[in-house]
Amino acid sequence: MALTRRQLLKSSGLGLGAVLFVGCTIPEREMVVQSPALLPEDLVEGFDAHYATLCRMGSNPEGILVRVMEGRAKKVEGNPEYPLNQGKHSARAEAGLQALYHPDRIRMPMLRGSRDEPFQEVSWDTALNTLLGQMRAQQSNPASVAVITAPERGHMGMLVERFVSAYGAQHYAFETLEETVLREAVKRVFGQDRLPHFDIEHTSYVLSFGADFLGTWISPVHYSRQYGEFRQGEARGALGRGTLVQVEPRFSLTAANADEWVPVRPGYEGALALSIASVIVDEGLVDAAAIRTATDLVGADTLARYRPGGSEAEKTGIKAERIEALAHAFVDHQPSLALAGGSAGAHTNGLFNLTAAYMLNLLVGNVGAAGGITFNPPSPLPGVPDAAKATPLAEWKKLADRMRGGEVRLALVRGANPAYGLPGPVKFEEALAQVPFVVSVASFLDETAAQANLVLPERVYMEEWGDDIPDPAPGFQLMGLQQPVVAPFGAQGDSEMAPHAETRSFGDLLLMLAQELGGNVGRELQEWDTFQDMVRWGMLRLFQEKGGALPLREGSTRASTFDGFWVGVLQRGGWWDRDSAGDAQAQPQTMAPAREPSFQGSEDLYPFHLMPFPSQGVGDGSASHLPWLQAVPDPQVTAVWRTWVEINPRTAREMNVREGDVVRVVSHYGSIEALAYVHPATPPNVLSVPLGQGHRGYGRYADDRGANVLEMLAPEEDSETKAFAWAATRVRLEKAGRRTRVPKSEGMVPSVQLPHFPIVQVTKE
Repeated sequence: MALTRRQLLKSSGLGLGAVLFVGCTIPEREMVVQSPALLPEDLVEGFDAHYATLCRMGSNPEGILVRVMEGRAKKVEGNPEYPLNQGKHSARAEAGLQALYHPDRIRMPMLRGSRDEPFQEVSWDTALNTLLGQMRAQQSNPASVAVITAPERGHMGMLVERFVSAYGAQHYAFETLEETVLREAVKRVFGQDRLPHFDIEHTSYVLSFGADFLGTWISPVHYSRQYGEFRQGEARGALGRGTLVQVEPRFSLTAANADEWVPVRPGYEGALALSIASVIVDEGLVDAAAIRTATDLVGADTLARYRPGGSEAEKTGIKAERIEALAHAFVDHQPSLALAGGSAGAHTNGLFNLTAAYMLNLLVGNVGAAGGITFNPPSPLPGVPDAAKATPLAEWKKLADRMRGGEVRLALVRGANPAYGLPGPVKFEEALAQVPFVVSVASFLDETAAQANLVLPERVYMEEWGDDIPDPAPGFQLMGLQQPVVAPFGAQGDSEMAPHAETRSFGDLLLMLAQELGGNVGRELQEWDTFQDMVRWGMLRLFQEKGGALPLREGSTRASTFDGFWVGVLQRGGWWDRDSAGDAQAQPQTMAPAREPSFQGSEDLYPFHLMPFPSQGVGDGSASHLPWLQAVPDPQVTAVWRTWVEINPRTAREMNVREGDVVRVVSHYGSIEALAYVHPATPPNVLSVPLGQGHRGYGRYADDRGANVLEMLAPEEDSETKAFAWAATRVRLEKAGRRTRVPKSEGMVPSVQLPHFPIVQVTKE
């Protein structure tokens, strides 16, 4: 029988290697067709398939299922088997489809001689020869090469680490709101290099300092799923419905869901934590061993200084009787859990704030216990990174100085946009302009790519192989697996919409460079030809060490052959061992010295504390090019697409400011314009502004919308870790003399109609 066009097109996708999801909620169906986004219209079958992979739209990837029909990705759902999110997923996971089909995707390599010239599309051969020529020219002085990436874990982290080390280049990991302080706090209080698992699901009482874990902090889908169980009431038996207390100057999504919101003075979260600890110690509310541990770690004199009613405790803005009540509640509702991060760690005394808060867990003895803190075991594969540390702000300042001084001759950037995301006073964009040759590996042009001489188009995550070791993990070993679910953009060659389009893998690019450069780099990475080979090699190691020996139990994959094991982990979206465990006990090292916060700007000239916060949709701005995320309403304000500033009603009345007025937020380093939003839950001395807007050159959906608040932030650092203290800026507010409507979905609610009873109990100043 003759081969039909439809059969030919179906069979043409066999080489992609994607494996269907097999689980309890998705019907098993074999479907191997994988065709490009630009599918011929006459290929209509009506069957769908679900492929398990990872969403790489955030710092802690979610396990997802992508529904593919006729070779096109149609819908994203949470993977019910993946332990981190267990079937739940975020708006960012949904928006991955828009990244795949985005009209602004870079189609081919682009090259220009100088920054003043326009880009010209060139062939991959020309682009790679140009890049190789630049890298060979710097091999005699490898320190003149700067490789800038996002923080990477898993096999990509191993690949980047080996490549940079063997070549001799300098590596910088960019994270806009870096978690350097959090990682150092966990290291000092618990002696752990990895972030722990916070067992919110099985605790009775959560005391959170600055960590908006239901909104945008670390792994919000994972924490939100746990929070749903935390609130179940009778279904949890003796635990009952959990109690949440949020200590934070801004009324975040987590504060809105809390039983009690404690609007502490910005930067005094650590002082409040030590005041709570002093009550527990003075009144002997816990056993003597726990008291000795905390006293040895903090110091008896320090604890005494922070007793409620004293001068140090009064600086928090919280009354003594309220502090005492919090201390008793934290001890009486067992198991209890204290966590800290976000704005609490974003001050010049951020490490003190976080170490003081996490020390409370040692007092109540919840380390290694259900409903407390569980330490995550190390990577299931030795040598494959299970944690990704960001480069602190102090090092970025030094890099900018090196660029201006001519010490950096070649910069290779991938998955990072420091020209947008670093504070304006660093002037990184200007510094990057002094580098003779800049290479950007990206799917979309952004502010950093706009400074490049050579742009190489990269595949998006739905077209690419990869893996991830979550950090934090759910308390046991877990390795997620990412497989391509559609053919890469441009794989079919010419078409009306994407003529001559071709994208490539960053992992493949590094491996190719290593082979061509030879020497130490070539020897270090000679085992693999493609990044898919590297991922598969890792899974082979996993099979040899664990996959064939583990007893068959829930979640784990066991097979008699590697091929069976490989198909199994692809079908499930990864490998995990629920019976593995980390250290059982903490190994406290040292507390950060007790310090008060310092702020850039005098209180007379700049009377307000500025509290930037990542947007629920576009986050820190890395997802601003996706219209679905631009249209995600803020949970409190419901505003979209613009930059606003949250203002206390009393402050607004004193300044004669109404909702929709264009106001100017001014710091010592600059100013932005934003729309006024009068928010009844904003403290009088605080102004809150979302991140993510104000792009210049990030595509049609991101450019010229709102303002980039990072441009006006002081380049302050945590005194211990030298991380970016992004909450340490004082500002003033000015009217710009114009007004417009705030784009939002809540409607107009006059202030007189606001309820006069507290929906959330608030601890008043």
